[in-house]
Amino acid sequence: MARTVELRRHTDADGDILTVEGVRTAIEIGRRLERTYDVMISSGAHRATQTLACFLAGMGRTVAGGVIVNPGFRSRVEDRWFAAARQAAGRDLEAFRNVDPELVEMEAVVMGAALKEVLDSLPEGGCALVVGHSPTTEAAVLGMTGQMVQPIAKGAGVGVVEEGGRYRVELLD
Repeated sequence: MARTVELRRHTDADGDILTVEGVRTAIEIGRRLERTYDVMISSGAHRATQTLACFLAGMGRTVAGGVIVNPGFRSRVEDRWFAAARQAAGRDLEAFRNVDPELVEMEAVVMGAALKEVLDSLPEGGCALVVGHSPTTEAAVLGMTGQMVQPIAKGAGVGVVEEGGRYRVELLD
């Protein structure tokens, strides 16, 4: 039986607080979330936690494990990401890697470990929902699976499914 972690980017924010549109979008996404989640996980940023709260409001149901914070999904070197973004020719990890390969490698290891920890904590058939940021969500997927994913739009995401020791990555609506 598979275990799944859905990783989504927070919705539209002004600084670290969701905009009115970000709140509306997150509630609407929540209405479309059909899975039963064992736990929801925030990177710890207000905008990520607020996005999860709005998902829950839209879902209209409870999550047994509640909403927890895992700072492993939030970069401790955000300024370095911002500096790389100013120099990068694109928004994908390869563009960041061309500017600062050590940053991408280091963060893929850290974020990938956080993702593996969550996957390993789930029961068979379990599912977690993580809300974080871009490009660190993409770095987590790279670190865990070795796969590069395209930049994740606000509110969108990817699922990492582990089944029989193998991983697959799925795009989420």
